[in-house]
Amino acid sequence: MTLFMRQIAALPYTTADDGSMQILLITSRDTRRWVIPKGNRIKGLAGHRAAELEAYEEAGIHGIACPAPLGRYRYDKRKRSGQAREATVEVFPLAVTGHLTQWPEKGQRELRWFPIGEAAQAVDEPDLQSLIASFREPPRDPGLFFRLLLRIRDWQHERTGMLRWFHALMPKQGRFFEQFEDHSTTLVAGADALARLLKGGPDMAEHIKTISDREHEADDIIRDVLQDVRRIFVTPFDRSAITGLIGVMDDAIDQMNQTAKAIALYEVKEFAPQMQDMSALIVECARITAEAMPLLRSLNLNATRLHELTERLVKLEGHADTLHEAGLKALYQQARAGNPMDFIVGNEIYSHLEKVTDRFEDVANEISGLVIDHA
Repeated sequence: MTLFMRQIAALPYTTADDGSMQILLITSRDTRRWVIPKGNRIKGLAGHRAAELEAYEEAGIHGIACPAPLGRYRYDKRKRSGQAREATVEVFPLAVTGHLTQWPEKGQRELRWFPIGEAAQAVDEPDLQSLIASFREPPRDPGLFFRLLLRIRDWQHERTGMLRWFHALMPKQGRFFEQFEDHSTTLVAGADALARLLKGGPDMAEHIKTISDREHEADDIIRDVLQDVRRIFVTPFDRSAITGLIGVMDDAIDQMNQTAKAIALYEVKEFAPQMQDMSALIVECARITAEAMPLLRSLNLNATRLHELTERLVKLEGHADTLHEAGLKALYQQARAGNPMDFIVGNEIYSHLEKVTDRFEDVANEISGLVIDHA
């Protein structure tokens, strides 16, 4: 007889300064095969919260779990009695923020960080392999033949006398792709600091400063982009598309900063679960945006992946709307029995968080427009 069970799991990841990503795998206690932290659902606890708890108990890590699952996989769980139970596991991305020295199952499992490709090969379940492999896909290499075609086209253009002379007079070099990628780095850092900020604790002032510093860096980048748009003769996309994309990215980090400023102004120290979950969604939105930016260099080759990423951004924004509504309702009910000022303060924080997620949806729309127009 085969029974069915539902479980949850965390996909722990960390991102290096160069944008490379690693996945943490652990060994199972019985078979010693590579798996991700997983366990049974816990009554009264949201799936991503239970995944955080499993990651702590099995791997000694803590971090920011996205409330929206990345996907699901199945496997057969064998019991000592020989009975098989088919388990469906819901996987939640977990941005690791720290590793403890002591945890409940320390010494019972091996822990190892893997590059994404190696992590996918290390696990046995085909569905889990696909989930890990697609967590961050590298940009497609256009190949030697495609690059040669582009070089021939450029050479033909340069052979035209008047056009060659005109190009020689006009600035042709731009750093738009690098600027997009640099700006997405500020989004990732800002989102990480925002999520840490909404967990409270003694380091709140440090997280607020981090968000402010990243916002200033983003301002410098968008200033350079706007200057380059005016002075560069040949741009990879329409000028309005360039300014539109960098503009909504900058609006996202601006709203993160506005959230931090409101928290500092009103001296808020504790945050509702819905606020924390919205900040976790923002972390995932920033990660997806950072993955999308390098793919813009070869729109034709990466159109399918960009569509997948923008689709997830839109779904995350919808999830954030649901959290926003639930949070406001709970906040209003609490304020009726307590201090009405709490609703005013909380409403402002929720408003800024919602605007951050709205701007990421705008990022998705801008990228989709680029794919439609240029792929």
